[in-house]
Amino acid sequence: ETELGMPLFRRRPRPLALTAAGEQLFPDVQESLDILATAIERLRQVNAPTDLTVSVLNVFAAKWLVSRLPNFQQQYPEVDVRLQTSNSAVDLQTRTDDVAIRYGKGHYPDLEVQRLMTDEFTPVCSPRLLLDGQPLAVPEDLAHHSLVHFEWLNYGADAPSWKNWFASAGIDFIDPDRGLKFDDESLAIQAAIAGQGIALCSSIHVSDDVKLGFLTQPFDIALPGLTYSAVYLKKHPKETLILKFVTWLNEQIQDLE
Repeated sequence: ETELGMPLFRRRPRPLALTAAGEQLFPDVQESLDILATAIERLRQVNAPTDLTVSVLNVFAAKWLVSRLPNFQQQYPEVDVRLQTSNSAVDLQTRTDDVAIRYGKGHYPDLEVQRLMTDEFTPVCSPRLLLDGQPLAVPEDLAHHSLVHFEWLNYGADAPSWKNWFASAGIDFIDPDRGLKFDDESLAIQAAIAGQGIALCSSIHVSDDVKLGFLTQPFDIALPGLTYSAVYLKKHPKETLILKFVTWLNEQIQDLE
């Protein structure tokens, strides 16, 4: 208005209205602002970050995610994924990790939450154990085999342990604490593959090994597990990259079904 020396708005109590000069100028101003907005968005895309740091549990990375990542890189070659493995929940507020894949009940206040998949726990072993002479036809036959354990952190009495599995199977004469013990599930899985005993493991973490014939599931009795979820900060500056990754994760999960 100062530049033109004429009013463009009628200043009156609501609503604000354009003068005749303002109405004449409005379409060109709107077009100019649209052009400017398009140019800014184009510049943002050119300079947008391409790296994505993902925090994930050790076993989930080793037994499920890593083998599938080449497919993500093929679909999204512009995104550079960096995995940070940890068995402790990272603080996303520190901004050192962009998205975390967490395992739990799915309640993560103040974060965007994309539920992925829920697992269950069932005994698995090498197919060789079925041929070694010792019977393994019914749960009671586990008395003749070594059990493989791994340590559960922050799970409590409801952990999918051999003790709880035997209770579900109605067996009370087998010592649920005997056998090999590890501090990580991926080690327990490898021990089972090597024929060192029978492990009680996540259906998600053993899915590939079962499909490839490295492991077999001798019994149908299973204990309920928890849910994997992708979580990230609300209005994250890398939300576009995060959603690409989460969408891809869901595509991989659908292929399992």
